[in-house]
Amino acid sequence: MELLVLGSGSSGNTAVLRGRGSTILIDAGLGARKTLARLDAAGLAPEEIDAVLLTHEHGDHAGGLPVLQRSLRCPVYATRLTADEVRRQDPRNEAAGWRIFSTGTTFDVNTLQITAFSVPHDAADPVGFTIRCGDFSLAILTDLGHVNHSVVHHVSGVNCLFIEANHDEQLLQDDTRRPFSIKQRILSPHGHLSNRSAADLALRVASPALRHVVLGHLSRDCNEPGLAVGAVRTALGGHRASVVAASQDEPLFVRALAD
Repeated sequence: MELLVLGSGSSGNTAVLRGRGSTILIDAGLGARKTLARLDAAGLAPEEIDAVLLTHEHGDHAGGLPVLQRSLRCPVYATRLTADEVRRQDPRNEAAGWRIFSTGTTFDVNTLQITAFSVPHDAADPVGFTIRCGDFSLAILTDLGHVNHSVVHHVSGVNCLFIEANHDEQLLQDDTRRPFSIKQRILSPHGHLSNRSAADLALRVASPALRHVVLGHLSRDCNEPGLAVGAVRTALGGHRASVVAASQDEPLFVRALAD
């Protein structure tokens, strides 16, 4: 199993998961040219992508889809409300090969078993994913304002946790470029997770099975990789899981996720 985060941040989010002959794209928030270039650098051709999974409709997660689909030409999986919003935002998305799933259900994409679950974020029907392939499991939590019992239930026991660590609370409060209304939205129960909240979740779901924690969606202005990684490592204490932060500017490879 391999996780390749092509880019993650406020300007765009796209990741690739490969396992047992299946390759899926999770979100399509990077520009199509950048996505294809980073796929090519990783040795992946567009025709190798079996499906695109969308967590929600916001532009930094779905904005690259209409142009990207000209090259990928694969099914796009989303909830009904997310698909409706993506099509409304750009009529070119009508041509995508939509596969609609319901929140709370499990479906297969080739060798990958995917469960979609609701997350608290200010979108039409945002979801997180747990993805299983054989004995390996990974959880994707890209945008959520707080952690509830359902989120903990779905991601407990996974081998790899990909979770947003959007901001350092003090850096956000001190930021002079963001108006108060934007700060309130980020800090709201349907906004984005702070480093401290991400660390708390990692600790709550840590088990002997957890091997990797990948932090994403870091704010350029209100966070630093060292702060985010440090917060999670401190929370985990002596736990053996590795902790790394994905970047907006270059891909991050997490290899050998399962033996």
